[in-house]
Amino acid sequence: MNTLKNEVLIDASLDKIWESLAITDKLDTYDPTVKKSTATSVIKSGIGASRKVDMLDGKNWFEEKCTTYEPNKALEYTLTACSFPVHQLQHDYSFEQIGDKIKVTQKMNIKMKYGPLGKLMFAMLKSKWNSGNRKFLGGLKSASERK
Repeated sequence: MNTLKNEVLIDASLDKIWESLAITDKLDTYDPTVKKSTATSVIKSGIGASRKVDMLDGKNWFEEKCTTYEPNKALEYTLTACSFPVHQLQHDYSFEQIGDKIKVTQKMNIKMKYGPLGKLMFAMLKSKWNSGNRKFLGGLKSASERK
């Protein structure tokens, strides 16, 4: 399993940040790499809430569901299908109060398809994925800090 870790410091309430992250069909309102996020379950947040996400590039997509949900403490999504060369992926979020700001940490665990070739692919894609994750966190920061 390969791990990517990124974090951002946000000047907003944890409640506001949580609402953006935890409601499945809100992703496209702040992630600049996403064209459309659609809830695919009756519930839009909580364990089992799921979504389909179409990427801005027009060709890639993924589906995921919420597998950990502890309000304002811990949140995790697990990939259920995708167009990427990924066999398994979970990304989780943790939160830390630092003064009057919230540090949001995203940890992504990825298992690639194609065995040894997948390891090479991960090495080649790592910087692009980290760049996309930083754009995502930057969008979360901007959206959360809007008054």
